[in-house]
Amino acid sequence: MTVHDLVPILTFAVAPVILISGVGLLLLSMTNRFGRVIDRARELTVELRGVEHDHRDSVARQLRILMRRAGIVRASIRLAAVSLLLAAVLVITLFVSAVLRLEIALVIVALFVGCMLSLTVSLVLFIADIDLSLTALKLEVGSVPRRGSGGGREEVR
Repeated sequence: MTVHDLVPILTFAVAPVILISGVGLLLLSMTNRFGRVIDRARELTVELRGVEHDHRDSVARQLRILMRRAGIVRASIRLAAVSLLLAAVLVITLFVSAVLRLEIALVIVALFVGCMLSLTVSLVLFIADIDLSLTALKLEVGSVPRRGSGGGREEVR
């Protein structure tokens, strides 16, 4: 096999690297979001220690939501990392199978499908976290007194 024979094989095998790059950027976004959730939970934990009794329930509910969000984002990060791992193994498998002329189409299909399923579930979880963050925001904003309401608290919808 010559270098000229390897160039098309490398081109073919490296195609999933684009997927790796895209998922890597998603993973960066997810880890940043995870860090923000953790930081906010720490802030609320400190706030909970010195908060008035009537506001304590609201802060505790927000903390429960943040804990749930942290679990969801962590699962999303794990699945995105699995997707990256499967994409990397796919690149290696494509290259080796092309060079050695192996007929392992089922392995390649399984790796690709596994990669896409992991990515899909990761994104669904990421969307669930975004929805849950809006719930937490509504809870937090709903516990803030509104101007002109005589100091009372109004529910925000």
